[in-house]
Amino acid sequence: MKSLAIVGLGYVGLPLSLQFARSGATVLGLDIDPSKVDALNAGRSYIRHIAAESIAEQIKAGRFAASTDFARVRDVDAVVICVPTPLNKNREPDISYILRTGESIAPHLRKGQLVVLESTTYPGTTDEDLRSVLEKGSGLKAGSDFHLAFSPEREDPGNPKSVVQDIPKVVGGFTPACLEKAKAMYGIAIKTIVPVSSCRAAEATKLLENIFRGVNIALVNELKVVYGAMGIDVWEVINAAKTKPFGFMAFYPGPGLGGHCIPIDPFYLTWKAREFGQTTRFIELAGEINTAMPEWVVHKIAEALNAHRKSVNGSRILVLGLSYKANVDDDRESPSYVLMEKLRERGADVAYHDPYVPVIRHTREHPQWAGTKSVEWNEATIRSFDAVLISTAHACVDYRQLAEWAPLVVDTRNAMAGIPMAKDRLWTA
Repeated sequence: MKSLAIVGLGYVGLPLSLQFARSGATVLGLDIDPSKVDALNAGRSYIRHIAAESIAEQIKAGRFAASTDFARVRDVDAVVICVPTPLNKNREPDISYILRTGESIAPHLRKGQLVVLESTTYPGTTDEDLRSVLEKGSGLKAGSDFHLAFSPEREDPGNPKSVVQDIPKVVGGFTPACLEKAKAMYGIAIKTIVPVSSCRAAEATKLLENIFRGVNIALVNELKVVYGAMGIDVWEVINAAKTKPFGFMAFYPGPGLGGHCIPIDPFYLTWKAREFGQTTRFIELAGEINTAMPEWVVHKIAEALNAHRKSVNGSRILVLGLSYKANVDDDRESPSYVLMEKLRERGADVAYHDPYVPVIRHTREHPQWAGTKSVEWNEATIRSFDAVLISTAHACVDYRQLAEWAPLVVDTRNAMAGIPMAKDRLWTA
């Protein structure tokens, strides 16, 4: 198996494409966005932590090319699907991107090919929903005419220790033969393959990973509020607890959840569990706690401003950090958007600063912010705001300057720890 197509050239599909290309495979990147395809074929990167040089190198070597022509899947040995799986307006799973991708590739499938889904979803998506679309559109049968598998993505954007080839790859096949085909393909580029018994077991594995994080983040978010009422610094407590060499894993509170994994993925299982008459109380409770965090942060901002004889209404507030996690340009599901909207609803004049997101792109969830630009980082600008809310703690920000310039800082990320600042000017949230 020497050639493959990867559908969806975002934060998952692009690094996976480059890893396969570096490993000697011939990779066709497919995407419905012509601007992405044009950029890649010109050797340019649109994801900050992926160097343009790494793309250009594989383009020049003839091991990677991008296209919008899905008919070209007929020329490859395998197709890997890495498309979004959001929630709809009713907070229910939206697998339409998966199904539309299946419909696009099905007419071009041929016998012996492998199709792998990597998009996070509920158990049964691969062997029921996707399989049905592929079989209907191709006239072929999964498990006999073509191979079908699921392998969850494990990307960690912005983490320099997260290297695609070093992250163990969980793989589940529709049949034992499908599993063997998928193992052989991923073995080209990934050092460690972890086979499981079925596509559903692999789908459930990814959900467990993200539910584990979501529940534990909800726990520390709840303790942040409880300990705060007791006058105890939750960050000090966590740092002390993590010195225990066994039985404890540190998770950290924040202003809400962002990214695709934790705010969305657990609810794929919650929805699917109802089909089996099961409730997922831990997941739902964690979701309630994490979803309530932005409102609690806004309340703390109001308290801080009130202590300075100001109200949220009419105040100029700067949100520091728009991306959902530190040191990346990924703003998917960022709680900063929720905070900005809640503050604006209360009459605040809201702006943001993020060196990784100079201009807000159009998003499905927050189109009203499209085109908004990051304000400059200088003393005059920072002093012009009544309060600065640290929502994402990028390492490149000079927090000592912030302490000197800002009249009031509300810190949700412990970014100001160890930096001298008058107590009445620094609030934690």
